[in-house]
Amino acid sequence: MNSPWFRKLTLWRRNSGKPEGAYAGFFAQSGEEDASTPYYRSGTPQPDYDQWDDRLARVDGAVEFEQRKREKWWQRRYWQGRRKRWWAARIIAAMLLLFIMLVAWLALTTPLSKSLEPVVPPQMTILAADGTPIARNGAITDAPVEIEKLPPHVAEAFLAIEDRRFYSHWGIDPRGIARAVWTGHGGGSTITQQLAKFTFLSSERTLTRKAREALIAFWLETWLTKDEILERYLSNAYFGDNVYGLRAASLHYFYRQPENLKVEQAAMLAGLVQAPSALRPTKHYERAEKRMRLVLGSMVAAGYLTESEADLPSPSLDVRTRNDLPTGTYFADWALPILRRNTETGYEAQTITTTLDARLQGIASGIIRRANLGGAQAALVAMRPNGEVVAMVGGKDYAASPFNRATQAQRQPGSTFKTFVYLAALKAGATPDDAVDNTEITQGSYRPRNAAGNYSDTLTLEEAFARSSNVAAVRLYQSVGDEAVIATARELGVTAGLTPGDPSVALGTATMSLLELTSAYAGIAANAYPVRPTPLPVVEQGWWDWFWNGPGSYSSRVHEDIEQMLRRAVNAGTGRAAMLSIPNYGKTGTSQGNRDALFVGYAGDLVVGVWIGNDDNTPLDGVYGGGLPARIWRDFMRQAQGVAPTRDRPRPNPSGPVEPLDVIEPEEIPLGDNVRIEDGGLNIDAEIEGVPLDIRVDGDGIDVQPAER
Repeated sequence: MNSPWFRKLTLWRRNSGKPEGAYAGFFAQSGEEDASTPYYRSGTPQPDYDQWDDRLARVDGAVEFEQRKREKWWQRRYWQGRRKRWWAARIIAAMLLLFIMLVAWLALTTPLSKSLEPVVPPQMTILAADGTPIARNGAITDAPVEIEKLPPHVAEAFLAIEDRRFYSHWGIDPRGIARAVWTGHGGGSTITQQLAKFTFLSSERTLTRKAREALIAFWLETWLTKDEILERYLSNAYFGDNVYGLRAASLHYFYRQPENLKVEQAAMLAGLVQAPSALRPTKHYERAEKRMRLVLGSMVAAGYLTESEADLPSPSLDVRTRNDLPTGTYFADWALPILRRNTETGYEAQTITTTLDARLQGIASGIIRRANLGGAQAALVAMRPNGEVVAMVGGKDYAASPFNRATQAQRQPGSTFKTFVYLAALKAGATPDDAVDNTEITQGSYRPRNAAGNYSDTLTLEEAFARSSNVAAVRLYQSVGDEAVIATARELGVTAGLTPGDPSVALGTATMSLLELTSAYAGIAANAYPVRPTPLPVVEQGWWDWFWNGPGSYSSRVHEDIEQMLRRAVNAGTGRAAMLSIPNYGKTGTSQGNRDALFVGYAGDLVVGVWIGNDDNTPLDGVYGGGLPARIWRDFMRQAQGVAPTRDRPRPNPSGPVEPLDVIEPEEIPLGDNVRIEDGGLNIDAEIEGVPLDIRVDGDGIDVQPAER
C-alpha cells in the first residue's frame, strides 16, 4: 500500500486540497504545488520548512489568543507580552477620550456666556417704600464697549502694555513667558489668559489654576474672535475705586465716554490694570502718571505712536462719582442677596424700591437705641401679615457690629413656641375652656417647673396659656403628640430642628431666628400660611394661582380660639406690659437659663418680634419676656399705630403758645425702668427672693402675678 507504484496510482489522496486534522485550517494550501518544489529520489516532494514554521507560529498564536481570552484585565499576565502596536493604539485612544472629556468639562464649567456678565455684582441702590435711599452696595459698572466704536489708540494702549502679540498668538504667548522667566519682569499672561482668570477662576497662585487658565484661554480663542475677546476683557477689567470695565472707569476718572478718550487718558487707564488699587489716580496720581508714561513708551515701541506724538501732557481728573449712602444696614444686608436673585444680571447700576418703611424704621431704631439694655443686645422685626418686612433692627449699633441678630442669630424662642402647641391642640378639637392638669411633674426623666413654683389642680387652656404654665404645655404636648405639634410649626414656616419625642420642644428649646419666628406669627395673624418674609412688595395671586397653589388656612373656629388665647396672654397674662388701647395679640418667651427674652405679637396691620440677649449666650440680668421686650414692643406699636406721637418730634417753641403735643403724657413721665404708668394704672416690675413679680395698681385695687421666666 505504501509502494511507489501505489502512490502513483493514488495521487488524488495527496493533492485532494482538503484540510485534515484539528488545525487543518492553518495547513490549508492555496493552490497547486510550485514546479520548483524539490523532490526526493523516490518522487516524494520535500517539506517546505519555512512554511511549516509559519504555520506552527500561527498555531501558537491561536493557542495564546484562546488563553488570553480567559485572563482578566486586572491580572498581571494580561498586560505582559503586548506588542508595541497594541500599546500605541490604546494610548492614542486614551488621549482622544481624554481630549473629548476635557472639551465637555470646559463646556460645562466655563460657559462662554459667563464672560458677557460682570465679574462682580453691579452697584445697587436700595430705596425705602417712599423712595428714601437706604444703602448703596456693589461695584461701579457700566455697559460693555465695542472695539469698532472705540478710537484706535484706546485698544492700542492696552495691547502695547499688556499683550503686544495679542493678534498673533493662540491664547498663550511662549515668547512672553520666556521673557518673563529670563528677565524676571512681567507675568507672561496674555489678555486671553487674564480674561479667563478674572471671569472663570479665582486669584489663587497655584500650578493647577495656571493650567486651567491656559486650557480656558485655548477654549476662548477657539470659539471667540480676537475682537470679542478684547471687548470682554476691557468690559470686565478692574480699574480701582471699586470700578469695573472701561466705560465705568472712563466716566469715573474723566467723566467722558470711552469713545471720546484722548490718547493720554487711554494710556493712564491702560496703566491701571497692572495694580488698580496701588495706581488709582484719585489717591496715587504720581504713580498713575509715571505708569502712563511707561504705556506711552510701549506704544512708541510697538509702532502705534511716534516720539513726538507720545509727548503729551498729564490728563486732568474729573471725578463726579459720589457715594454718600452707607454700603450696608441691617435691612440692606439681609435684602441685598434676595434682590440680586430676583433681578436680571447686567452691567447697569440698579435702583430697587423695597418694602422698608422709613418712618417705622426710624421708630424701631430710636426705641432700641434708648432701651436700657446694659451690655445686652436687642433685635426687632416688623412686617405686614403677608410677609413684607417694614422695619428691621439687628443690634444696638450697626457700625460697631453688623452681625444681624434678627436674621443670623439662632436662639431659643422660649415660651413663644407654646403657641404652636396650643394651636395643634385646637386643631385636634380642643377649646380654650378645656381643662389641663397643672400639678407638678414628679415622674419621668424630664421634670419642668412653673415660675415661682405656682401649681394648681387644673387650669383651662386659656388660663394656662396666659400664665405660660410650663407643666401644662408639656402635658398638652404629650397629649396632642409631637408629630401634630411639629407639623403645625412646619406649616407655619418653622424650619428649625425639632426632635420628635423630646418634651422640652414644647418649651421652645429648638433654636431659630427672630425673623422665622415672627413670620410664623404672621401666618396666624393673616390666617394664611406659610408667610415668607420678603423685602419686595408681594404680588397678589390671581384666582387660578390661588386655587392651585394658594396658602393654607385654619378654620374660623380654630383661628378665633387661638386669637382669643393670644389676646388673653397680653391683657391678663404674662404680656400685660405690652397692652395697647387697640386689639393686640402676643406671647412672651424666656429661654432656659434666662438667656433669651422675647415678645412676639401683632396689632392692626403689623406683626412684630422683639428679642433681647447676650451675644455670648450668658444669662440676662433681670430681663424676662414679659418685661423689657414687651415694653419695647408696646412702645413701637403705640408710635407705629399712631396711638402715641414719636419721640423724635421737633422740640416746641418756648416763645409760642402751649400746644397739646407739648404736654408730656403720663406714660412718658420718667419713673425708672421698673415702674410705668400705662392704661390708667401703675405697673411695677419687682423681684422677691429671686421670684419675678408683676404688680399693677389701678382703680380696681392691687393685682400681683408672677412674671414669666
